[in-house]
Formats: sequence, structure tokens, C-alpha cells
Amino acid sequence: MTRVSPPVPAGSAAAVDDLTAVLPRGRVLTDPDILESYRMDRAPDLPAGTPAAVIRARSTSEVQTVMRTASRRSVPVVPRGAGAGLHGGANAIDGGLILSLEHMRSVVDLDPVDRLCVVEPGIMNLALKHQLAEDGFWYPPDPASMAFCSIGGNIATNAGGLCCVKYGVTRDWVASLEVVMADGTLISTGARTIKSVAGYDLTSLLVGSEGTLGVVTQATLRICPRPPAASTLVAFFDDIADAGRAVGAVCQGAVPSLLEIMDKATIGAVEAWQRMDLDTDAAALLLIQTDLDFPARADHIAAIEKACETHGASYVARTDEPDEGEALLQARRMALPAIEQRGVALLEDVGVTRSRVPELISRTEAVARRRGVDIYSYGHAGDGNMHPTLCWSANDADEKGRAMAAFDDILDAALDLGGTITGEHGVGVLKDSWLEREVGGASIQIQQRIKDALDPDGILNPGKMALR
Repeated sequence: MTRVSPPVPAGSAAAVDDLTAVLPRGRVLTDPDILESYRMDRAPDLPAGTPAAVIRARSTSEVQTVMRTASRRSVPVVPRGAGAGLHGGANAIDGGLILSLEHMRSVVDLDPVDRLCVVEPGIMNLALKHQLAEDGFWYPPDPASMAFCSIGGNIATNAGGLCCVKYGVTRDWVASLEVVMADGTLISTGARTIKSVAGYDLTSLLVGSEGTLGVVTQATLRICPRPPAASTLVAFFDDIADAGRAVGAVCQGAVPSLLEIMDKATIGAVEAWQRMDLDTDAAALLLIQTDLDFPARADHIAAIEKACETHGASYVARTDEPDEGEALLQARRMALPAIEQRGVALLEDVGVTRSRVPELISRTEAVARRRGVDIYSYGHAGDGNMHPTLCWSANDADEKGRAMAAFDDILDAALDLGGTITGEHGVGVLKDSWLEREVGGASIQIQQRIKDALDPDGILNPGKMALR
């Protein structure tokens, strides 16, 4: 699809001057090198403009000032967290403003009785986990990028992670939000109570809206006591289809707290980059954890081992040592950076029901053969959210063309299997042409009406999620 760049907003220079005059020194940045570093997120080769300025807000009131000014001057604003996204959702617009929330990273409140914490959007996922652990609590959503992704970005994309098979995604853990709307109005959504059906569920609407409806400046998150240290099981398979079938068998019993898969190519990439003594001859590995209390855990582990062995595992091992388990998890977390050592890496984010994971894997392998491209298959097999990753040489246009054709083939396969084009990364600009194929034209029209109602001038992250 050919994208036409919108004209540079006429009010950009005036908006920058206005903000420079009213915000504290150092908030408004226009140095070309800084602007370049904020133009795009982690996804490669996606359209990105050059912003007129980057504003590093430090408070809700400063965010309101930015939005009021942008609204008055009709200048687009792209909210941005840590820039860890993989779909171009935070990519800049020519002449627009990048509103960075990276310096708003405080834990405002911790309520151990009601199991809630209030945080600012810039705090990193892993940093929040560390702070909560000091008081014996845990925030479950755990993207593989948790060391360098922010809670605000997680909310914008409804991020998932490795433990979602048992604990759910970001939306399941957000109780309420403080949000600055396009015109600078401040609203609160949701409630601290466990139950609330007062009015429309604006919290759920805003979670996953990719910065197109409002700017989150605080979030009240649900937390839980830290679970006991998990037991970890790794199983290697000579046939990846057998591994896929083992996933279904494992999930027929008690739900594990983590169930990940890596194919042969991914195992090889990780092992070549960071020696971890993985079996590079295996077609696939499953990485499984359970955090049930004993003695129920012993029965659960036995059932998992049996399911893997019954479905053809060539080797099964387990550990109850947290450090050993974390070392195995690191192999999975390193999948994308390991692939990035080999060329330009473009990550898919498709989802199917877990019963159809074997079919999705099989069709991905067929795509790789037909297109003659390298595809590394891995992901959250326990909830069906897979991350086939395409890789090509940076200067090989033909190889890139075949990889992009394969990218579309995999999206087609996911939809054909009754799945989704994105399980946790979002639409952004990467998949804007695909959204209507999944949800239908009528749904797109309704979503645009919602966008128009909350952002009538269309200044919040326009052009993302196939919305104006």
C-alpha cells in the first residue's frame, strides 16, 4: 500500500514557540539529532516523519498544556513511552509533536489491602516488578521486552507476555486510568473497586487504543502476592508438529504459568549468539513453568512430563531452582535480539486458538519454503500468540520483497485459521491495511466514529490503527 505523507501542519512552529515559552526549560527539544532518535519505534523499515519537537513531560499538568496547545494550533501529537513497540505505533509525523512520557516513572501509591498500585506511565515494566517485590507483591504482565518497555506503552498496546497463558494481559490488570484528552481535558476512568458497572467501560476502550484516543498520565493497576518460585520444564522434540500437539495436551489439565515454543532456527540463532547448551539438532523446544503450591505442583509436573513424552519428546528435563529456570527463560527472551544479529528482523504477532498452533506452525514452514526466506518461529504457544520472525539482508531488495510477501502470507494464514493479525503488539502502521480484513468495514466505521467523538480534530496519533 502506498502511503501519502500529510502536509506539514501550518501551526507547528507557533506551537513549538508557545510550548517553549510556558514549559520549564529543557522540556521542549528541537535538536535534529534528538528528533532523529525519536522518529520511530523498534520496527524496521516503516514510514516515519520528522517531528517539529519532542516534549519530555514530567507531570499531568504539563501533558495538559501540550494537548491544549496542540489542539489550539491543530498540530498532531504522537504519545510515546520507551519506543519499544514493534508496529510503528509511536512513529513520528512530519511537523508534529512527540509527547514523551519517559520521565514520568514514579510509583505514586501502593495499597496492599486492596492490592492496587498507582503508577505513572514512564515506569519500566521490570522496574515496577522490582519495586513491588520489596513488599511481596507482583504485577503479572511480562512482555519479553519487560526490561526496556514502559507501563504506558504496555497499556497503549494491551501488551501480553510469557505468563499470559495463566494470568492474562495488561487489560486484565488495569483498574482505572487518568487520561488527558485531545483538548487537554483530564478524565478518570474505571474504579478502585473490584466491581463497577457505572457507565461505559472507558478503561477497556483506552487500553489497546495505541495513543489515538487520549494520553494516559496515571494508571491504577491490580497486583497480587508474589507466587512461589516456579518449577521449569524443558522438552525437546524431533518434530515441531509433535511439539504443537503437546501444547494442546498440556493445556487440557491445570493451566501452566508459562508455555513457550521455539523452533530449530530460533534455537540455533540463540545458541550461536549466546552459548546456552541448547540442543541445536532438535526441531523444537517447549519451555513450561508451573507455580502451583506443593503438593499439587508435583502432580502437575508429572502430568506435563507425561503429555510431552506421549507426544514424542526426545528429551525432558526439569528444575526447581529459580536461577536455572530464569536462565532457560533468558533463552526465550533473547530470541528476537539473536535473530537481529543475522539481518533485518520483522516480527509477526499473530494469534490462533491453541488447538490450531500446530497448523499455524506447519503453514509458516510452508510459507518459508515457498517464498525462499528465513522465518524463525517462536512465541506464546500456551495462548496461541505466535511470533514468526522474518529476516533478510539489509541491502538485498529482492530478499526483502520475498520476506514482505511471506509476512502477508502468514497474516492470511492466521485469519484463515480463525485467528487475529495481532495478539499483543498492536496495529500501528505495520498492519493498518489488514485491520479491516479482520474486523470488517462496519467495525472500522464505528471505530472511526469513536475516534472522531473523542478527538474531533484528529490530532492524536493520526494515521495509526487505520484511523484518521
